Amino acid sequence: MDVPFTKMQGLGNDFVVIDATQRAIALTPEQAAAIADRRFGVGCDQILLIEPPPTPKVDFGYRIINADGSEVGQCGNGVRCVARYVREHGLSREASLRFATSTAVMTVRSADGQWQVDMGAPQFAPKAVPFVADNDAERYSVSVGEETVELGVCSMGNPHAVLLVDDVQAAPVATLGPQLERHARFPERANIGFAAVRSRQSIDLRVWERGAGETLACGSGACAAVAVLRRWDLIDESVAVQVPGGSLQIQWPGVGHKLLMTGPAEIAFVGTLTL
Repeated sequence: MDVPFTKMQGLGNDFVVIDATQRAIALTPEQAAAIADRRFGVGCDQILLIEPPPTPKVDFGYRIINADGSEVGQCGNGVRCVARYVREHGLSREASLRFATSTAVMTVRSADGQWQVDMGAPQFAPKAVPFVADNDAERYSVSVGEETVELGVCSMGNPHAVLLVDDVQAAPVATLGPQLERHARFPERANIGFAAVRSRQSIDLRVWERGAGETLACGSGACAAVAVLRRWDLIDESVAVQVPGGSLQIQWPGVGHKLLMTGPAEIAFVGTLTL
């Protein structure tokens, strides 16, 4: 079966976007991993499938398949890309688009040449992440091998941990990231963010993504970092998040409010897959 695709990226977080609104596309984990392979396939961090709406309250379904073939429920950079795809391919002319994943509903609209996403309200309760803990706390101590690290956790529709570091370039992303991703206290694994505060309006961030490894940008990870650091009263309501691939603007008034993320969505090239 031949399947048209569009290669897209948001700040270097790259995707293979497939329109599955007219015919169902079922990818095995092995097929997904082959597509994502950067030497033998197209190469991407995630494969994004745009599907018919699962309920009348949304415009489209949206599935996210990681480079290792696992499926997840949230990708903030990805939803900006699928929104641009939908608009440019005439699948909808609505000014505001609602996408449903297995865990979240996101509203996306264009904003001065970029795309703004209503990511919903961050959830900090351990059961919502999920994270194994007796009580909800702003900070947790987690033992990793012979060391103990302090982190915050939250769900943005997918599980996140955030560690505060002095310098993201020196942070042990490649070693500590995979250890924490699969730590026993994260029963569904987790995305691990390493954040450094530049000022109350700007932070640096690197993210080890669950099922994909370190990426140049992680939209939900940027949102989680802002949520945790604002809960710690280290940053203000509007924050520029500097990731290796560029900058995202995050706005979050605080607990109980929705979080807004604004950033780009770019097209790299188009092609056809043979499955």
